[in-house]
Amino acid sequence: MRIGIFPVLNRSGGGTYQYSLTLLQAISGSPELREHQFVIFADDIDQPELMPSGSQWSIRPAKPFSIKRAAKAVLRRIVGEEGLFGIWERYRNQLPVPDPNSISRNAQMRAWLLDLGIDLIIYPSANPLSFEVGIPYIIAIHDLMHLQHPEFPENSQNDELQWREYIFRNGSRYATFILADSETGKEDILHFYGEYGVTADQVKVLPFLPASYLPAEIPENEIDEVKKKHNLPERYLFYPAQFWPHKNHARIYNALGNLKEQLNLEIPLVLCGSFAGQLRKETYEELNRIADQRGISNQIIYLGYLPEGDMGAVYAGAAALVMPTFHGPTNIPVLEAWVYGCPVITSNVRGIRDQAGDAAVLVDPSSVDEIAEGIRKLWTDYEFSKDMANRGRKRISLYTLKDFQKRLTAIILEAKEIIGESRERNLAGR
Repeated sequence: MRIGIFPVLNRSGGGTYQYSLTLLQAISGSPELREHQFVIFADDIDQPELMPSGSQWSIRPAKPFSIKRAAKAVLRRIVGEEGLFGIWERYRNQLPVPDPNSISRNAQMRAWLLDLGIDLIIYPSANPLSFEVGIPYIIAIHDLMHLQHPEFPENSQNDELQWREYIFRNGSRYATFILADSETGKEDILHFYGEYGVTADQVKVLPFLPASYLPAEIPENEIDEVKKKHNLPERYLFYPAQFWPHKNHARIYNALGNLKEQLNLEIPLVLCGSFAGQLRKETYEELNRIADQRGISNQIIYLGYLPEGDMGAVYAGAAALVMPTFHGPTNIPVLEAWVYGCPVITSNVRGIRDQAGDAAVLVDPSSVDEIAEGIRKLWTDYEFSKDMANRGRKRISLYTLKDFQKRLTAIILEAKEIIGESRERNLAGR
């Protein structure tokens, strides 16, 4: 069988980039899948050394050659990925909003993929190609927050909700299998899309793993070197997240302001992530205003895109990961923090609290006071902080790359059987 994969291979993809690399690593290391051929479809690869190699792997452009695609590649080189994101954002706002009940077919892409002999496609994130080309596929649906939290502008403004519903609803209903990050994610998919024919057998639970490029251990001297490199203080909080409103940076800032005013605690916060695009830029600028108003500007350290080789050391050197996000159902940074013994503060909401269990300080993401108290507890109580770090290490050890690989392999092989049976029925019906 010849399997295509449309991964997100640019770091601006955040969690979907990390998830894509984990999928590729798991597939390339699976003995049961070595008889199959895999084609990676991608225009841009941030780190070629992370890509699988061998005779069973090949890389193709994400789309067949066209003047439009060539022009896009030139534009990316001129303005960069973040500049291109802003251009695409403005362009998409001018496009007609698709009707979720009316699918646009992509005959050109279908013909090209069939000419390449593609039997099955894996999409590590929601992608309209999945249902527009009509080739059997496995798709990951990481969350349905556009339906659960439409109050956030990133989920609803400029017809975003309708665009997402076109992609997510149809991506789910026509999939051979859907990958959910948790039982909560599976429940959400069935709750919202069961009426469109999605069944429990279609939805496979494949929990997240930490990013595959992070080393298992970081020597103390390397932690010190990275701290010096980025001019980091001895102790700090860490939050790796793009500047979307749902990430909840504003309440963290206000919590730090309260701790400074009420307890004279000046706690540094290290941030990394993108603020490309109008909404993220506006969010970033508003955060700067909050920092000025609360008198904590000197406590905020923004690193931009943090080199992947430094990420593990920044986690390992942090006093805590503070992640009171409104989105779930589960999140990769929590897992990454646990790997390095970094205590975690995260949200006491459905899905996230199941992921965290007793290995994190759970707070109401809408409560500045609860966030502040969680920070204070981990910052000032060494024994409590050490206990939370140990709990995190224990919890992350319960699910490994081998487990992920075993589950994913079984899903792909089951999809292969379904495709084979469908072909036999079609031949018998002729």
